[in-house]
Amino acid sequence: MSGGVMGRWLRRGIPALVMALAAPRAGDAQQGGALAVDAASAGSETEAYLRALQVAGRAPAYPWSARAFSQREAARLLPDSAHPWAARQGADGARRAGIRLLGPGVRMVYNSAFPHGFNDGPAWSGRGMNAELRAGIAAHVGPLSLRIEPVAFWAENRAFALLDNGETGDLAFAHGLDPRSIDLPQRFGPRAYTRVDPGESTVRLDVGGVAAGVSTAAEQWGPAVDHPLVLGTNAGGVPRVFLGTAAPVNVGVGRLHGRMMWGSLAQSGYSWTTGPGSRRFATGAVAVFTPRGADHLELGVSRFFHLPWPEGGVGIDEFLKLLDPLEKADADSTGTGPDGRTDVANQLASAFVRWVLPAAGVEAYAEFARDDHSWDVLDLTLEPDHASGYTLGLRKVWSRGTRLVSLRGEVMSTQPGHLAEVRGEFPFYVHARTPQGHTLRGQVLGSAYGYGGGAGTLALDVYGPRGRWGLAWTRGRVADRADYWRTGVPDARSTEVVHSLGLDGALFAGGVQLTAALTATADLNRNFAEDAYNLGLRLGVRAGP
Repeated sequence: MSGGVMGRWLRRGIPALVMALAAPRAGDAQQGGALAVDAASAGSETEAYLRALQVAGRAPAYPWSARAFSQREAARLLPDSAHPWAARQGADGARRAGIRLLGPGVRMVYNSAFPHGFNDGPAWSGRGMNAELRAGIAAHVGPLSLRIEPVAFWAENRAFALLDNGETGDLAFAHGLDPRSIDLPQRFGPRAYTRVDPGESTVRLDVGGVAAGVSTAAEQWGPAVDHPLVLGTNAGGVPRVFLGTAAPVNVGVGRLHGRMMWGSLAQSGYSWTTGPGSRRFATGAVAVFTPRGADHLELGVSRFFHLPWPEGGVGIDEFLKLLDPLEKADADSTGTGPDGRTDVANQLASAFVRWVLPAAGVEAYAEFARDDHSWDVLDLTLEPDHASGYTLGLRKVWSRGTRLVSLRGEVMSTQPGHLAEVRGEFPFYVHARTPQGHTLRGQVLGSAYGYGGGAGTLALDVYGPRGRWGLAWTRGRVADRADYWRTGVPDARSTEVVHSLGLDGALFAGGVQLTAALTATADLNRNFAEDAYNLGLRLGVRAGP
């Protein structure tokens, strides 16, 4: 589809679609789906609102560090008391058998100068016009629930200046600094990029407190909002089977909640790897503990492995990879590497805490992660910062009559420190034996800025009866080729940093939710050269169920 055809489609099709969706219908006063449990996917508008309500003391205590929520879990979080979006809260469909349509949604994204966007799921927002369409169904019959919601997206993918990575052919579009170490393309080829993804689709069975199923929906582990270290919504969901608790289980001294998963990771068409090793096996687990008498305190851990897909198929060793020793000294000998225990698998592991004080309207959280094994306990205590990262976050929520005001800040860092002077260290999300890095189809599975070295976000959101508006500033470290601690020679062009300031909002109009965002971005030292600037515009419309 050419840019001209796309432009005509936008001018004619979008206004007609908006008018059709916004036409009054019977029952619109209590519909629109703003609080439909079917819409509470990881990173969604509904999920973010429920979290703000919980911090304000208007939603029940529930662990937030292992999500997405199931339909039943989201239903438990719906508040009974008055709140800004109370008029949008329809009947609870998660408790009734039957099939419900998920209203179709369209989102358009325009980037003026270069690709920009993160935590957008499987879609990729290149330079020029980008379009995304999603729709589906949800159903619940006894212990069985399902949500089928594929997404189709199209990126005009207009040309822009690339960082010369020394490669030719398709690899010239690969990452500018490490095209053979991480599958993170600068651009997805020379033409329009189109793909259909299963999206937020899950089939789940809940029996006796145990949940099992198959899913391609996005998951987010840990308490972070924008910059999770291990698993988030940036690349969409890993195709997987899962097994875990259906809800927190009473273990006497508190409640325990978590899940395990086994899945498949695909690379983009611009990865250096071909043949065996181009497909990877993934397995991971997250566990959250809430101590007895401290319902708003979450303590948790996560662990994630990815390794080349075994040529003979997945066996018991891969299935039980999560049980590998935490210390490398205890691992089985492989005969590879200077220590004789180098493994083709890459491990990421994290520990985190989240504490909500609803009486004060405050939440605080922290996560620490490692992208490598420690040799032993002594190694961990002496040099815990080796191949490590952390996220810190703080939020304050005020209730103002029919409005809710949320102010939050989050900072994440994965930048190597001076330890690199005496001990070799790969960038976060990179592993010597897994050349795709911690990615899925060319996008990072954790924080979009985790490979670059860090990010920070400061955001203000105001919720009212008609919707939400917000203002957010994000600083992200995109790439770094500085070596100042070794050379002592400063280089003002050695680090690329992106600053973005955006105004966005969601508006309820009848049975429709309208979203819009305007973001100004300054990319400082882009490609380690001149500064560049981008203006991004996002418009979306979605019908209620």
